[in-house]
Amino acid sequence: MSSIDQFNIGITCYPSVGGSGILASALGEELANRGHEVHFISYERPFRLPANSPRIHFHSVEIGDFSLFPYPDYTLPLSVKMAEVSRDCALDVLHVHYAVPHATAAVLARSMLPENQRPRLVTTLHGTDTTLLAGHPGYGPAIRHALDCSDAVTAVSHFLKSETERQLEVRTPIEVIHNFFTPRPLRRSRAEVRRELEVREDEVLILHTSNLRPLKRIDLLLESVALLNPRDSFKLLILAGESFAAHEPLVKQLGLSDRVLVRDRIIEIEEYFQAADLGLITSETESFCLSILEGMSLGCPSVATRVGGIPEVVDDGETGLLVEFGNACEIACAVQTLIVDSERRKRMGNAAQRVAGSRFSAESIVPRYESLYRRVMG
Repeated sequence: MSSIDQFNIGITCYPSVGGSGILASALGEELANRGHEVHFISYERPFRLPANSPRIHFHSVEIGDFSLFPYPDYTLPLSVKMAEVSRDCALDVLHVHYAVPHATAAVLARSMLPENQRPRLVTTLHGTDTTLLAGHPGYGPAIRHALDCSDAVTAVSHFLKSETERQLEVRTPIEVIHNFFTPRPLRRSRAEVRRELEVREDEVLILHTSNLRPLKRIDLLLESVALLNPRDSFKLLILAGESFAAHEPLVKQLGLSDRVLVRDRIIEIEEYFQAADLGLITSETESFCLSILEGMSLGCPSVATRVGGIPEVVDDGETGLLVEFGNACEIACAVQTLIVDSERRKRMGNAAQRVAGSRFSAESIVPRYESLYRRVMG
């Protein structure tokens, strides 16, 4: 085991585009910068994790393809790799993001090891475990068991904590630790990025970034933008974590082909946020919404639906505008208000950047995770 000030920490997350993987990668970077050894265990390297960073190690999980199983199994190979890395690298803590399959695999991995080699288990909930799977009879009991077997459980918002307690009645106390975001150094100026996008300086650039899953409600996003006037006053840039092809017909139907720009799997999102004037989120539910915080960090205010944990991120009227979910007219009206009032937009952006730098900074959040590790280590 490590000293009381430096730990060997295993992190498992989904490596694809999404808030949980981005947060886990950033946390690993920050922990490594603070002197901890960090071991990522997943089926591929997280897409925003820099290569060749000191004290950051990646352990690949090989997924077998056996005709015996109708679907490829990930949980068992992951648990075996977790046990192997825990033993060989003397992990102090396994910090997993999502209860299923990651915490369930960690519970199994610990049972494979002698008691003196078992790392402590910290599980962070990001939303889907609770909002999508908790009520499913094939998942709910496994999620509850994994959380009850964890040494500590965290949630990224008070909303998610209360929902988890309501739906799962877990025994392990849930601690709220909000997400954080640290912008990387910018390589290009705002003007250079806007030239690349062919956005005029007098056009308002509205930015949406997400994995495009159904709960993000891209249909509502496009329908709201289609109500904005005049059409030549804005462009909508979508940074997509998945293929946008399924939404192209609606773009054409709404007459937005010359207004909507799409880029996918962008790593340097900071450059696009600094080039944007306004973020737009039309989600049906969100546990936190990291993309709003990413924009705030670069001085980009948001119009967002008042759902889930978003009100914990956006101070309505100060760092952005919150609207009721589902009403495209109301969403468009809020966006239009900020399109025509550049001074208000700038004030909100400055306030958003201040809040991001104080309330949601790495300096504020990462020490809370370090304190949690010390606590579970006893």
